[in-house]
Amino acid sequence: MTKLLSTYVEVLPALADKQDRVHTTFNQALTATGRLSSANPNLQNVPARTDLGRKIRRGFIAPEGYRLLSCDYSQIELRIAAALAKDKKMIEAFEQGQDIHTATAAAIWGIVPKEVTREQRRAAKAINFGIMYGQGSIGLSRAAGISFEEAQEFIARYFEVYSGLREFLDQTKLQAHQRGYVETLFGRRRSIPEINSQRPEFRAAAERTAINMPVQGTAADLIKLAMIEIDQRLPEISAQSRMLLQVHDELVFEVPDKEVEKVASSMVDIMQSIEKIGVTIVVDAKAGKNWDEMEKI
Repeated sequence: MTKLLSTYVEVLPALADKQDRVHTTFNQALTATGRLSSANPNLQNVPARTDLGRKIRRGFIAPEGYRLLSCDYSQIELRIAAALAKDKKMIEAFEQGQDIHTATAAAIWGIVPKEVTREQRRAAKAINFGIMYGQGSIGLSRAAGISFEEAQEFIARYFEVYSGLREFLDQTKLQAHQRGYVETLFGRRRSIPEINSQRPEFRAAAERTAINMPVQGTAADLIKLAMIEIDQRLPEISAQSRMLLQVHDELVFEVPDKEVEKVASSMVDIMQSIEKIGVTIVVDAKAGKNWDEMEKI
């Protein structure tokens, strides 16, 4: 609560200009993965997961006659991982519009999706996301609330199901050791000099970076390509609309009330079709008078 007060509640109103607007600064070349970062103030960290945090989001309000529109890439990192790995089973789940965590749990336990329990889905979700950060059995057991032995068995079964993903991760680590760098889908490189360190902890951290960067870096490239295209096309689609924020996989716009559906449809289309990566890309759109209370379009 103290952090919410000192970081947002007491600070943000004092940073507003005469029009009651807060202006952030985006850094284009600060993060190692290539994502944009926000500073002075950081508007990418405004809380979204707790009730108290979301109340702060309600302070970001569209002007009279306008609404805020949020367009968010759905599970983009998992989709990119499936595409980079060319994993048939994972790509199939996305192409069929399945919930990937439920599909993963069903495949691992050998049951039909409707039989998947909440606990099984939670464990599958933990490994789906953790695997891209080089998470091992200890990390998974903590994240999913299961024993170390269960986590070991779960990871082994996971890689049986998604064998293409296993091959991709192993190959990525091997190439990083050989070349000293990894690449995004679009060829942007990140040097990883610690990959051949004599110290095991440095080497392990570098291997986790090697696994994560192609996925997170490709997501960063993708949204930047979309932003460039939107910047060129938005004035024709809606002269009074503007792009306000980029928050990782989400773009936030200010749109006249009467044009929300038209602009949302166009933004979703641009973001979904900006590049063919080998798996269906899905963008969720929602709009509302403030940044918290939004409804799906």
